Amino acid sequence: MNEGLARRMSAAGQPAKGTPMLAFVLRRVMQSVVVLFVMSLVVFSMINLVGDPVDMLVNPESLPEEIDRVRRDFGLDQPVHVQYWKFLLGAISGDLGKSFIFGRPALALMAERFPATLELATSALVISVTVGLPLGVYAGLRPDGWGTRIIMGGSVLGISIPTFWLGLMMIIVFSVVLGWLPVSGRGETSRFLGIESSAFTLDGLRHLVLPATNLALFKIAMVIRLARAGTVEVMALDFIRFARAKGLAPRRIVLAHLMPNILIPIVTVLGIEFGTLIAFATVTESIFAWPGLGKLVIDAIVNLDRPIVVAYLLFVVTLFLVLNLVVDIIYALLDPRVRLQGDET
Repeated sequence: MNEGLARRMSAAGQPAKGTPMLAFVLRRVMQSVVVLFVMSLVVFSMINLVGDPVDMLVNPESLPEEIDRVRRDFGLDQPVHVQYWKFLLGAISGDLGKSFIFGRPALALMAERFPATLELATSALVISVTVGLPLGVYAGLRPDGWGTRIIMGGSVLGISIPTFWLGLMMIIVFSVVLGWLPVSGRGETSRFLGIESSAFTLDGLRHLVLPATNLALFKIAMVIRLARAGTVEVMALDFIRFARAKGLAPRRIVLAHLMPNILIPIVTVLGIEFGTLIAFATVTESIFAWPGLGKLVIDAIVNLDRPIVVAYLLFVVTLFLVLNLVVDIIYALLDPRVRLQGDET
């Protein structure tokens, strides 16, 4: 009877056990590839509508013959669709073109700058959790206190203040007026366990404090709000009341019962937000002259260095596609209904 029921369910279109997950992953990968192709077409087309790189590569007083030669050397004399086709063929093999300014492969330049951006984003994420989580939990445990009002008011400011203005104010106060911290640059770096970072030297830490704090401010405000909302919700549940009735110390209730429950949504959100820290650190890196991807792409935009701009934008798209794909797979593993609903659609 059970075998007959299984056969009827299979005939009705129910996926066999073990196959839905593979089909789910393959479908998401194919969707990501299509999105990446469409975005490459949009990015390449739009970037070719902005300015003429030849104006930045040659002297304005150059002869027309010299200008035409430079245009031919960089392939800019060909139609846009021909340029895109060559770009697409190169991208499939891992070549996104050479920088007009540096004369080097765009991916190689980005690979050199990526560790600095990753270091800055990671430091900002650590600061966000270290500062925002305790403040949010405190605000949730004492929702009517004066301290909570100050914390929540500060979180509103953290969300509202423009990053570039805050960065300039931090430079004026801590670098120019007080002279405590350096204005720009990455500082001295050191290698530990194969990882080169500014965080391993005192001079590097001094250079890292201002840009990392500036980049982290918005995320601190977000973590405060998430932690406060989660704390208020969890503290009203029955198992917390039961823990109090057993006479557990408030510290143990917070650490053993509250924190594990509020960290799940916070970690989920921060996993996606980490991508935004990497992708949108351009303003902070420009203000503090941090030698990362953001500084590279800003310089490329100023100089109309198209290969660098296109490579960076496609990197950002790929980063978010990968992060969303990983999150989808994790959700599908935790909740089979996600992939089964996807099969129905």
